[in-house]
Amino acid sequence: MSNMFAILCFFLVLFPFAAGIVCWAVGRGGCVAGDRLAQLSSVLVFVGCLALSQCVGGALSLPGVLGLGLSFQLDGLRLVLCCLAGFLWMMTTLFTPEYLAGKARNNRYYLFLLFTLGSTLGVFLSADLYTTLVFFEIMSLSSWALVAQSETAAAVRAADSYLAFAILGGLSTLMGLFLLYQQLGTLTISELAAAAAALSDKRLLYVAGAFTAGGFAAKSCVFLVHTWLPGAYTEAPTPATALLSGIITKAGIFGLFALSGQLFLHDAGWGLAVLLFAVATMVVGALLALFSTELKRTLAYSSMSQIGFILVGAGMQGLLGEEKGMAVWGSVLHVMNHSLIKLCLFLVAGVVVMNLHAVSLNDVRGFGRGKPVLMIAFLLGALGIGGVPGFSGYISKTLLHESIVEYIGVLETAGQNAGLFHGIEWVFLASGGLTVAYMTKLFVTLFVCKHPTRQAEFDALNGHYMSKLATVVVAVSALPMLVLGVLPHYTMDKVAALSQSFFGSEGPEHTVAYFSLTNLQGAAISLIIGAVVYLLVVRGLVFTGNEYRYRLPRWLDLEEKVYRPLVLGLLPFLGALIARVAGSIMEWFIALCNGVLMWRATPTITPRSDDTFCAYEPHNCRMPSFTSSLSFGLMLFGLGLVSILVYLLFL
Repeated sequence: MSNMFAILCFFLVLFPFAAGIVCWAVGRGGCVAGDRLAQLSSVLVFVGCLALSQCVGGALSLPGVLGLGLSFQLDGLRLVLCCLAGFLWMMTTLFTPEYLAGKARNNRYYLFLLFTLGSTLGVFLSADLYTTLVFFEIMSLSSWALVAQSETAAAVRAADSYLAFAILGGLSTLMGLFLLYQQLGTLTISELAAAAAALSDKRLLYVAGAFTAGGFAAKSCVFLVHTWLPGAYTEAPTPATALLSGIITKAGIFGLFALSGQLFLHDAGWGLAVLLFAVATMVVGALLALFSTELKRTLAYSSMSQIGFILVGAGMQGLLGEEKGMAVWGSVLHVMNHSLIKLCLFLVAGVVVMNLHAVSLNDVRGFGRGKPVLMIAFLLGALGIGGVPGFSGYISKTLLHESIVEYIGVLETAGQNAGLFHGIEWVFLASGGLTVAYMTKLFVTLFVCKHPTRQAEFDALNGHYMSKLATVVVAVSALPMLVLGVLPHYTMDKVAALSQSFFGSEGPEHTVAYFSLTNLQGAAISLIIGAVVYLLVVRGLVFTGNEYRYRLPRWLDLEEKVYRPLVLGLLPFLGALIARVAGSIMEWFIALCNGVLMWRATPTITPRSDDTFCAYEPHNCRMPSFTSSLSFGLMLFGLGLVSILVYLLFL
């Protein structure tokens, strides 16, 4: 088994890199062979991921590689994540040639698409956090190229934002790993819990954990480090957006799971901190999706909100301690459900975009009328993510809700105040209602409303809006929501039980009655809230005058109002000011030396020109989408490197 795992591990991690290079070379000049080779490669990788099921428990160590060595391991959670990645890549790659037909630089897209696949699988198979970080950074850089694929001004701007968070997040995680290794002497994920338990003073451990979580949180779109998300999701080709939402964010979730489920095992303080960020992410994402007036942007903010739901489970694990089985199952299953649901929804969005080349709800409304395959697929995805009973999302959201209720019971039994968690429970249910409201908005817009001027044109496309292969891909992507939701004990329970060993959990103490009156009541509350919000907010405020209007104030944009002015304005100014002061001091020192040593009565000081101390600006060149983004990234890297050196020198 060990030899088989080693072979499969090398294949799954290295083959996509080799295949990407071949696809790039073969696809130059627009040759369709590149498309077919990319499709075949993704199918082979998915088959390899399925073959991993015969290697659970396998391990591979490569000492000395990249300094600390690389190590890989396979358990139930890693198997589930690898299979999800393989399935999503296969489905989106089968769909991609039709979406990219007639566009330029498709061979470059396949190059970085397959690079991202290999590095993502490297993250999921990693046995220690150093290996995780190595492949995490490769994944971030290769997926950045997917965001910048079209090379439009908006795509370059979105890619710059994506790259900024990737680099700063990576440096944050690197700093955290320095601290962790210094304190624990190991970065092996399975050894973190025992090493942390042996520490008498854990104060510095929390600092290390917070730094390490920074990069993972940025990739997972956690609140405050989520601002790259709408631009990247909107500007990337829609098949790539499906991967960004469905599986690349799960690389960050994997890192956060390692921290919550291993490093801070049964740590209530860490669990509460994660829970509070989770609630903020869940609510803010849902509100932004509710008020969004663009198709892909709404689905992007929806992903942010659903990541919040997943992290609710991660936070509840720390609070529940030994009795965290319900939270573990809920978080793992919502990872799976969100990946599959967003694959389906973004593929439908891809069909809309490739036909209309538009994302505004005012431009795409009515497109889905008379298109049953598209409508049924989107409906199944919407019902799943809305937590409607009988569909997959209901199962995972029920488990997450029950974990909150379970902890409330623990507090009340101990005679402690549970008011905060009663509030969190209602926020959880209300966020589920907001999900129902914004998904209803999208469904009604696409499949019920009529376009005021182009409806006849849309209707004429019926039966000719996507190929047979794309039809099969969309239909197959929609089926899991129904199958998993109807047969949870035979499907989803098996997946959750397979994954629980990663968290040191034994699972729920009893079989969960998913369709009991109590659990159905929670879903009913969310559905009622969703209906009320849709009627009052969407129909009464967002959709007015027969068109959708963006109602949120622009000053709420964190990136435009806070982050970009800070990174591109204040920090370069401070750097230039410090450089100017340092340069002036040196000039005065030289003049003083000249006056004292050379007996010059009137030493001359020549001030430096402004060009020497100018702030960063991108330079126009033949490939602005590459060079300006790379320069911007290198500036951020230099800032992080200086911070690390200052820390090593003085702390």
